[in-house]
Amino acid sequence: MSKRDYYDVLGVSKSASPEEIKKAYRKLAIQFHPDKNPGDKQAEENFKEAAEAYEVLSDPQKKARYDQYGHAGMSGAGGGFGGGGGFGGGMSMEDIFSQFGDIFGGGGFGGFGGGSQRSQAARGSNLRVRIKLNLQDMVEGTQKTIKVKKMKSAPGATAKTCPTCHGSGAQVKVMNTMFGQMQTQTTCGTCQGLGKVADKIPAGANEHGLIREDEEVTINIPAGAREGIQLNVRGKGNDAPFGGTPGDLLVVVEEEVDKTIKREGDNLHQELYISFAEAALGTSKELSTVGGQVKIKVEAGTQSGKILRLAGKGLPSIDSYGKGDMFVHINVWTPQNLNPTQKDFFEQQLESGEMVAEPSGKEKSFFDKVKDLFS
Repeated sequence: MSKRDYYDVLGVSKSASPEEIKKAYRKLAIQFHPDKNPGDKQAEENFKEAAEAYEVLSDPQKKARYDQYGHAGMSGAGGGFGGGGGFGGGMSMEDIFSQFGDIFGGGGFGGFGGGSQRSQAARGSNLRVRIKLNLQDMVEGTQKTIKVKKMKSAPGATAKTCPTCHGSGAQVKVMNTMFGQMQTQTTCGTCQGLGKVADKIPAGANEHGLIREDEEVTINIPAGAREGIQLNVRGKGNDAPFGGTPGDLLVVVEEEVDKTIKREGDNLHQELYISFAEAALGTSKELSTVGGQVKIKVEAGTQSGKILRLAGKGLPSIDSYGKGDMFVHINVWTPQNLNPTQKDFFEQQLESGEMVAEPSGKEKSFFDKVKDLFS
């Protein structure tokens, strides 16, 4: 079944403010909260659907990508741009409680669920890795498979109910005071609130039944990824003890320096060398760029330093619509080793006065060219 539009799910327009989006989600979360609808599977699905929509629309980056690409732009991006898991749909109920519980000011969802005694679900720790991308990866997007060393549940590891809290994850203490008996509830010191403790631990595993192993993870890199962007791959971090929720894999993008193409924001810069004859007579050139071969037309009389602008041939913007541009910097190559015939030709031109530098006054200065680049 196809997914509903996130704006339709929350009942807001695309121009809705962050506060309106938050208010709409709060209303639905209270309406479909599991504690208010025990055993109602449809209410639970509606609750998760609302959380999924809010997860995207409450985040400026995810919202911009959703507005541009719809659900297709969210595919394979777990809790952020990247691969694995999926937005919202891969979230457990505990994920939703821990991630969005404070939307009601803390202490549970509008009075629902906050007071119930339930053991807190264990969650594995996040892992952080770095991945290098070249300009072509950034322009087109790509898929990378990397090997990650992570903590995983060891085969044969088992757990049992905590004998201290009997699975509740909490200890209740009653104290006699001058005002009568006072009851306090604290996290169980034996299981640290998990409600379970290790029963059988295989050789080589730690006290939580976890062992360090390598795992291959495939990451979907969106077009427009940049140096420093962090991709979140949901559920590919360290496993949690006793069958809890795995942590996430945080992938930080690093840019490989290109030898011929320089990046400046969404724009790309590349040099093109032509001969005296090509500059004087005009020519067409094939230029290899990150997007493939591009045909460049050089007008007759082109001067060294001229900048050609190829609109939309730069990097796609990850935060908004459109693409940057490619700027081709023309350099007229001065020959260094002339043969006798070439030398004689240039000497004749110099003596005749027919080939001299005669600026027309229309040529742009260096500073004018720099100004044009940023206008």
